[in-house]
Amino acid sequence: MKTYKHEAQMLKKALQVGELYAQQRGFAKFPAGTSEKDKVAAIYMLLAEDKQLTPLPKDKQTGPEMRHKLVLWLAKQLPEDHYLLET
Repeated sequence: MKTYKHEAQMLKKALQVGELYAQQRGFAKFPAGTSEKDKVAAIYMLLAEDKQLTPLPKDKQTGPEMRHKLVLWLAKQLPEDHYLLET
């Protein structure tokens, strides 16, 4: 499993980009107070449904695994020389 030096920042950015993606698809903005766990699950499921990322097997769909998948999804969106991609 590839890890990044700035993985926490990448997850935060992935949630922002994922939320914008969801809004462009017609979904409402997350209500204030929505937990990070719920946001990760919702964005992960949307991206998996839209085939934007490879879904995890059902028994591997845990919080840390879904967060890591979102980070990997964001890493593919960033330019190769972006500072967040440092390992």
